[in-house]
Amino acid sequence: MTRVTRLPYLVTGMMILATAAMLLAMGRAMICPCGHVDLWGAVGSAEANMQLADWYTPSHLLHGLLFYAGLWAVVPRLSVGWRLVLATGLECAWEVLENTDAVIGYYRANTVSGEYIGDSVVNSVSDIVIMLLGFWLARVLPVWACVALVVGFEVLTALLVRDGLALNILMFVWPIDAVLEWQKAG
Repeated sequence: MTRVTRLPYLVTGMMILATAAMLLAMGRAMICPCGHVDLWGAVGSAEANMQLADWYTPSHLLHGLLFYAGLWAVVPRLSVGWRLVLATGLECAWEVLENTDAVIGYYRANTVSGEYIGDSVVNSVSDIVIMLLGFWLARVLPVWACVALVVGFEVLTALLVRDGLALNILMFVWPIDAVLEWQKAG
């Protein structure tokens, strides 16, 4: 790999580090206030969104799959490395936005995440890395497998925790009382 072809990957890494620094500057906790790092933070627990992974981790994998597909369609002549930079920029921007007081308050008031306090920096960085994995999977898997992953993870999270990427977007953009009641019943 030449210096020129490595540049997008260097930029990607620097964006992730800058995002972590920005989250710390915003007052986000580096790790769970419980004082330890685990693989899994259970929904509804004080550790939700504070550990390496949680029930929202699949949605970040789907971000990567969808960013790859969308950027391939919109900027097909751009190298994969620079499309990765754009995808990482989108994911990093979401992680910063998601952890603002305004968005945390909005989630608490309008979604099933009434106890949401934001993510730890470890969780946010893990979410970004999972998006990178989704981007890579979209690059190497056939389209049918990517579609199966999207549908499978959406069905799985809807059945197990009554949430997922599509429901999260719906309830963030246009909260529906009936959906909220269904989610709370779980």
